[in-house]
Order: sequence, then C-alpha cells, then structure tokens
Amino acid sequence: MFDLTIRQIIGQLLAGQIRVPAFQRGFVWDANMVAYLMDSIYKGYPFGSILLWRTKERLNFERKLGPFQLPSADPDFPIDYILDGQQRITSIFGVFQTEIEDVDSEDWTKIYFDYRANPDVQESQFVALNKEDYDSNRHFLLRTFFDTTAYRRATKDFDDQLAQKIDKVQSVFKEARIPIQLLSTEDRTTVAIVFERVNQRGVELDTLQLLSAWTWSEDFDLQRKFEELSTELEPFGFSDVGLDKDLLLRCCAAVLANDAATRALVNLNGAVVRERFQEVVNGLKGAIDFLRDNLNVYSLANLPYPALLIPLSVFFAVPGNAQLRYSDEQRRVLLKWFWRTCFSRRYNSQPIKSLKDDIEQVSNLKINHSSRLGDFSVKIDTEFFKQNIFKINTVITKTFVLLLAQKHPYSFVTGSPITLRDALKDYNRNEFHHIYPRAFLRSTGQNAYDNSCLANFSFLSKSDNNRLGGSAPSQYRSQMPTPTEAILERALCPPSLFDDNYTTFINERSELLETEAGKLLA
Repeated sequence: MFDLTIRQIIGQLLAGQIRVPAFQRGFVWDANMVAYLMDSIYKGYPFGSILLWRTKERLNFERKLGPFQLPSADPDFPIDYILDGQQRITSIFGVFQTEIEDVDSEDWTKIYFDYRANPDVQESQFVALNKEDYDSNRHFLLRTFFDTTAYRRATKDFDDQLAQKIDKVQSVFKEARIPIQLLSTEDRTTVAIVFERVNQRGVELDTLQLLSAWTWSEDFDLQRKFEELSTELEPFGFSDVGLDKDLLLRCCAAVLANDAATRALVNLNGAVVRERFQEVVNGLKGAIDFLRDNLNVYSLANLPYPALLIPLSVFFAVPGNAQLRYSDEQRRVLLKWFWRTCFSRRYNSQPIKSLKDDIEQVSNLKINHSSRLGDFSVKIDTEFFKQNIFKINTVITKTFVLLLAQKHPYSFVTGSPITLRDALKDYNRNEFHHIYPRAFLRSTGQNAYDNSCLANFSFLSKSDNNRLGGSAPSQYRSQMPTPTEAILERALCPPSLFDDNYTTFINERSELLETEAGKLLA
C-alpha cells in the first residue's frame, strides 16, 4: 500500500501508464456521487483505495476512462490496469485534469465549491452545476486548482478573506493523498481470483469481459460470439443459453481445458480460444440435440441443472464441420448419468468437484475408454413422491416433470398426445395441475398427504383443468374420453384414481412412479 497525490494520478493517466482494462464496467457515477467524493476528500473522510494490476503484457482491448481517450503508453514500461476504484479515479481525473478537451457535455466534470454554504459535517459544500445554475458570486470551479494560470485568473478579483478561503481549499486537494494497492503479476489466474474477491465486496465485475480482453483480435470478440450463439439457438428454444454468461464460460473451459472452473480458461492462450471456439459451439449444439431427442428437454428452463450442459458439451465437442458418431451404449450411459445426477441432486453440493469428475469420465466415454460416468448410488422410493412438494422451479420438480414426459402423456380431456414441445418450451405452472382437486380434498377432509405432493400432479393444462373442475375424480371421469386405460397408463396413474380415495391413490401412484424412476436409474 502506498499513496499518490491527485497531481501524480493525473500525470500517470496522461502518460498512459494507468489504464482501464476492457473487462471493467463503464463509468456509471452521476454528478452528485462525484461531488460527494470531492467532499469526502476535502473533509478527510475514508473513501476507499485504488487497486492497480501492474503487468508488462499489454491487453489487446482497453476501455476509455469515462469519456476520456487516454494517450498511448511507452511500450517499454509496465502498465497499471485499474482493477478496483475506477469510478473514483475517473471522477478525480475528470474534475481536475485540464489537458484533454471535448468533455464539455459531461456535467459531472463541472464540480464547484460553494464558498457561501455553511460548513457542515454532513452536508456537502461541493455541487455539480450546469451553466444556468452557476453563480459567480458563490461557486468556484475545482478544475482551476491544478492550473496555475486559470487559478490566478479566477481569484484575481477576490478580497483577501475570500482568496485565503479558496487557497485553503486548493491546498487540501493539492496535498490530498489517494491510497493505492498494487498487484504486480503476470499470472492471469491470480488476477481472476482477485477479481472474484473484489466482486464479493459488491463491485460488479464481468469475467466474460475479462476473457474477451485476453482473447480479442480484430476478427474475434468472445462477447459477440456468445451473442451470435444465442441467436442461433433461439429457434430451438435455447436462446437463454447464449445469455447465461457463466454457463457459457464454464462450457468453454470444460471443452478447451477439461475443467469447468473459469480460471482454467483464463490460463489458455488467446489464439487457442479463437481457433477452437467452433468446438465449443458444436459441443453445445450437440448437447442440446441430445437433450431434445432423448429427454424431451425443449428449453434451458426444463433442465434440473443448467450445468448438465457442461459435461454433455465436452462429449459432443468436435472441430469444424465434423459430427460426433456415438453408439447406443454411449447414449444409455449418458442417460443413466443424467437421471442419477438429477434424482440425487448431485450438483447441489460441491458442484465444481462433481463437474470436474464428470468431465473426466465423459471424456473417457467419448473415446471408448473405461468410464465411471454415473457410477454412484441413487435410491428413490415411494416417499420421494409423497413427501416432496410440486414447486415449478426446483430441481426435484423439474426432474419429476421430465420423468412424466418420458411416457409421452395424453390429454385427460381429448385423449390425444400432449405436444411436449409446446408444454415444456414455455415452462410454467399452467401446464401442470392436481389430479385430485384441492377443492374435493378439502370438502372430504382427505389430508393423509399434502395435496401438492408430486404424486398428485400430472401434465394437465389450465384449460383441461378448468374443464374437469374441482369435483371428485369419479365425477370428472365423464369428461374424459373412453376408454381411459391409455390415458392413465401414460400418466402413470393407477385405476384407483376413480375410487375417490386419495390415500390409496397416492400410495399406488407413488409405486408406479418409483418403478418408472428405477428403470431410468438402472
């Protein structure tokens, strides 16, 4: 930790030594926030330090300092990139620098000292003003403090008392020292870790922008590639994948470095990322095709864990225009792993560790080597379906919904196959309803099991549910096409549905669901 004066900071910025990396967010402070910073500096209040990363390796892509285009740096000297404190350092530069023109439209750079305001420990004596609100008889522009000629001209008509007052304010800013922390390293992993920890303090940082800066070339922009991928996946219902930066970064890291941690990708050579990015795209598309064709997953919202895409992307990743050919045995192993991961909620704890193991095993499976993918114990019994509640966005409920989808259910009202693509693509509560209506259960006092337990739910659209109403199953049976056997079979419902005995129905349906889950897990 060391200090720099305001003049030193301005000088280093104008020399191009301190710069803003592309992975930083833009300048977002408003004029009032800048004015409050000036007030804190003036009163000696703590306002935080500046964290700089010193490196000899110049980034390919950099950001302006707010509206200011900084001069080029001497290539023989190291660069100090701002990791934390960009808003503060931009404010200080914008308020006090006098060498870079064309910033007249930036109101936040016009900060004035109100020398007629009463000094107060809470209220600020510094204000941001436009030309209409400026009063020459009470406002003094801070920018003149570091320009001798401008300062002499601005104070030449002041009486001694006012001149002395302004001199004291100028002296405070000239002597103020800004605390600086310096991280000197060429190790990008260290920078990424520091970034993550700064982020935990509430500062918004963007790992994607970090990686974009390190992989950027004139014909390759990682952020733009992700946006293009989102557009490509939209017709298949998976446009959200392209918008999930963290998921995409982990898919990239897994395909290119066999590790889902983003720091693994940070260590890759930028040229490698550019050259092999099509493998990542192919892996994602192959994974999505597999999920759609084999599991009736039609959107990212259907997946119990979006992270399931990561190992699948590794399996299906191939270069160029190639297409992976895989055996039925490999397909069955992937399906077993999928169901076991979901039913066991394996990614709930230590997800990175589990992903790392799955990536290794799926890579072995891909080249037909010995693989332990999915070789972990999972036991599902009838209590799973009796005790767990249907909550649309939980891992358990999404897994249950996909279990039902594997039977290709029929409509309770028309008897025709439910179009799963439509029902699942716009995934929401309206496509699933209680088999035993809550109104009927309340009226009969049958409450052995929660009326919203999994075993009491099925694919049942809002319109079909309204048609059947809240009556007893034996009564709404007349609204269903006959025979009902095929509808019940596809819904994994026992014939006891129409006996109006909720306890018996839940017990028997839970047994059917347990049997079906057992087949998927085997």
